[in-house]
Amino acid sequence: MDYREIFKNYRIDHDLEQKDIARICSVSAKTVSHWETLRRHMSVDSIIALCNHYKISANYFLGLPDYPMP
Repeated sequence: MDYREIFKNYRIDHDLEQKDIARICSVSAKTVSHWETLRRHMSVDSIIALCNHYKISANYFLGLPDYPMP
């Protein structure tokens, strides 16, 4: 699953609309729509803003392990 699909599911689970995410990330709602339809990648700044908002690690958000890889 792509991290943007994880992001969309997280948004829906937290009862947020695309305009809410747009406000959190300082982008347009159209940009959020493009993220969710996999037309665009999210910027690092937007990922950080969402991780801070949801109080989750970037590794969790991106579907990566929290431990160093050997």
